Amino acid sequence: MSNKAFVGYEYQELTVKSGMLSVYADGYENFGWKLEDTTFPSGKPDSVVMRLKRDRKIRNKTELNRLQRQFDAIASDIVSLESSKRVKASIFAYIVGIVGTAFMAGSVFSVTAGQIFPCILLAIPAFIGWSLPYFLYRYIEKNRIVAVTPLIDSKYDELYAVCEKANGLLDQAG
Repeated sequence: MSNKAFVGYEYQELTVKSGMLSVYADGYENFGWKLEDTTFPSGKPDSVVMRLKRDRKIRNKTELNRLQRQFDAIASDIVSLESSKRVKASIFAYIVGIVGTAFMAGSVFSVTAGQIFPCILLAIPAFIGWSLPYFLYRYIEKNRIVAVTPLIDSKYDELYAVCEKANGLLDQAG
């Protein structure tokens, strides 16, 4: 028989974006958590469920929990900034496409009313409104990436600082 000491664990399930899985897995180790399992939930193709556990009697638990909440908030900010790269570009592209469609509807109504000149006049901005969104999307996305990348980098620096503090607390406990 082995004289293995009893360890009581607390468990946590966390759903994160697939792209942030390694950030969370590495970061949560600094709060005393060990990754047990990952699964992909149905209905959320871009998410991963992480199952974690840690010793219930870990020292500095209150401070580790506070730092963990701070970690979660910063990681959430990073996810928001990452998605903001595409959201603004998508909104403008959709608006231009819808305006182009409205002009095309006007053009169709003009031709059915037998008015050829307004039909041609409305068709020109309609085709522009249908071809412009792709290029507009790429342009806005590129500019947004340039603007947001330094912010994301600074958030990652904050994230690593929080992990470093938490790791220092774990070292004190050991």
